[in-house]
Amino acid sequence: MTGSPRAAGYLMKRLLIFTAVVEGLTGLILLAYPPIALRLLLGPEITSTSILISRLTGIALIALAVACWPDRNLFRAFSGMLTYNLLATLFLVYAGLIGASGILLWPAVALHAGLSIFLVQAWRRERRTPHTNF
Repeated sequence: MTGSPRAAGYLMKRLLIFTAVVEGLTGLILLAYPPIALRLLLGPEITSTSILISRLTGIALIALAVACWPDRNLFRAFSGMLTYNLLATLFLVYAGLIGASGILLWPAVALHAGLSIFLVQAWRRERRTPHTNF
């Protein structure tokens, strides 16, 4: 069943659900208690402005998770989540290069880069399988 359209669509749908859950939970953490995420990602220096921006980012991540929850149009969810993960990877690498030093910064880079790769691989598999909703 690996090559069937159903199996290919299942893989993409599960990957999109996983990414939506991860981003939604991250958004909830940023909204509820920004200092923990800020310290783990960017280092110990926290300002009141960074807390406000973190909460806004949390709201945006929750919205991203809702918008990218897979439905019949997997391509829309895929496009949104791939765009986010690619740009998040680039931004976090930039943050690291300019001196951010949180313990989870580079693991977050690896997570976003890995999710981008997995999304592209799933998309390529979907494109090779006829009769999908992609």
